Amino acid sequence: MDNRIVGVDVGGTFTDFLFLDEGRLSTYKAPSTPDDPSRAVIDGLRELGVLNEVPVVHGSTVATNALLERRGARTALITTRGFEDILEIGRQARPSLYDLLQDKPLPLVERDLCFGAPERVDHHGDVVLPLAAEEAKDIVRRVQEANVDAVAVSLLFSFLNSAHEEVLRELLESLPSKPFVSISSHVLPEFREYERTSTVTVNAYVGPATFRYMSRLEAQLGGQGLRVMQSSGGSISAAQASEQPVRTILSGPAGGVVGAFWAATQAGHDQIITLDMGGTSTDVSLCPGGIQETTAAVTGGFPVSVPMIDIHTVGAGGGSIAAGDAGGALQVGPRSAGADPGPACYGKGTEVTVTDANLLLGRLVPAHFLGGRMPLDVQSAEDAVAALASRLESDVTATALGVVRVVNSNMERAIRAVSLERGFDPREFTLVAFGGAGAMHACELAQELRIPRVLVPVHPGILSALGVATADVVKDYSHTVMLKGNALTAAAADGVFQPLEAHAVEELAREGFVQEGLVLHRLLDVRYVGQSYELTVPCPPTGDADFQNVVSAEFHQAHQQRFGYSDTTQQVEVINVRLKAVGSVDRPAIAKATKAKPGEVSPIAHTETVFDLGKYPQTPVYQRESLAPGSRITGPAIVVQMDATTVLPPGWGATVDGWGNLVAEQV
Repeated sequence: MDNRIVGVDVGGTFTDFLFLDEGRLSTYKAPSTPDDPSRAVIDGLRELGVLNEVPVVHGSTVATNALLERRGARTALITTRGFEDILEIGRQARPSLYDLLQDKPLPLVERDLCFGAPERVDHHGDVVLPLAAEEAKDIVRRVQEANVDAVAVSLLFSFLNSAHEEVLRELLESLPSKPFVSISSHVLPEFREYERTSTVTVNAYVGPATFRYMSRLEAQLGGQGLRVMQSSGGSISAAQASEQPVRTILSGPAGGVVGAFWAATQAGHDQIITLDMGGTSTDVSLCPGGIQETTAAVTGGFPVSVPMIDIHTVGAGGGSIAAGDAGGALQVGPRSAGADPGPACYGKGTEVTVTDANLLLGRLVPAHFLGGRMPLDVQSAEDAVAALASRLESDVTATALGVVRVVNSNMERAIRAVSLERGFDPREFTLVAFGGAGAMHACELAQELRIPRVLVPVHPGILSALGVATADVVKDYSHTVMLKGNALTAAAADGVFQPLEAHAVEELAREGFVQEGLVLHRLLDVRYVGQSYELTVPCPPTGDADFQNVVSAEFHQAHQQRFGYSDTTQQVEVINVRLKAVGSVDRPAIAKATKAKPGEVSPIAHTETVFDLGKYPQTPVYQRESLAPGSRITGPAIVVQMDATTVLPPGWGATVDGWGNLVAEQV
């Protein structure tokens, strides 16, 4: 068997490549091509010498960008008559409770493209009003006349009885100019009408762009083989990603969490907070012994209820633009310079970014950026920061320090949101820093939050590509059940899970996985009776005679951890059952290093750096590749490598562990 694979992660500024070949790693990093992301992918594979030779797993941003930038398809929605306003009504929750001037994002579907079908299924799944054949044809005709590119179908209680949705799907797919068709009973067979409709609408809205991209990329790759990272941390086939692109909304960030958790657990750290700082944003995730998932994500202002790794994102990246606000205060992000024009120091941009500030503070070494392949224009960065400093009535150094402090504050709030605000103490975790810029800011963030250590993996700048390459094949299934009281039995759970498991085995068999090689995880969405939200807990063995009490105990414990209280006198109910089917992929093992390098490590250069404590004219610069297990350096220090730069502030020291990770702690 070919034990080689390439992981590709397309970011807002750079596209990252990691080639695993019998345990050996080759890396490559190239500027992204926003006009056509596939160009950077193909060019990078060609540069690595693996085009049309090695299977590719791809972290895609096509669906994400189409949604966030509102560049998706012209989409129609077919719903049950009387519910045409569901996307506009939404929920009463306000994202910013006291902001009287906030604007809700406009629905993805224009009001005159929402069509009501004269049909009705009740809450038991029984047909109350059949969908007549002529009525269905009339709706499809009106959709055709509307000249849309995509159609979302979400009918009332279709998760219990999907017959009417299937009728509409067949008619829509038989149209001469076939639109992209997405039905809710295929994408999200769960209750909560608004969230289900929003999710299937997002799927339809980003569907045509994703389908075109995947088709074009597969054609360029020939028979190389292409899989796509999904938001829940596993890969799926390119065909399924084209059919359900909503599952790839957090494709790249999910790969980062998978790669970070894998690297950290190998080194003995399973309680981690991930910090993925790229060019346009920073993604943080809390992993208390395992990767956490959510089905209550909101992306671009729209609920997306498919399983996703629980990631909190802020507009704080290396390319985040710094400017003065209306009151004259410094603001950083969420706008980003992206890959084009990029930061001022890249030679084309004119606005100040975090990267420019780090460069002027000496935390980036121009001669070693991107392994020396991409020179940085120090003068352009200085001119841009000087112009901003003038507007703020400050000087260049103070302004650059201010930019770093503000962006650090944004990231600090994000880490607090996933830890302290959820009942977890950051002092019990290790901060795993990666992305092109994460290791430059991690120590200062850890110091503010009293996180005891920072782990910088061997290849921090391409860790998302590593996670993408090493991800298992994962299929997620769900179904609403509403079981409480005497109905919450092991037999009832088995009766729902067994058909889902049979379907999972059948689907994965088509991808080459035998049943014996699959791991099937049963999960339950549980709440107190009357609550409007659920927590997901593992399903106990259905052979357990005390099944109901075990489910309750699991939920009480999870509720106590999440909200700080639980009520064991209250009855619980299971809302949804979830199945995660995992097919383990063959991946090359990365061997632990055994040699320790004796003696002191010599710097390759010295540079002047600026920290809050002052200037340090003789800060040593180390080459990451020269650091071996056992090597130790003390701050202030800069560690350079092709894909990232690590900054050790004064008062910090770092040791290389047996896996080659840089582990930093305060001294």
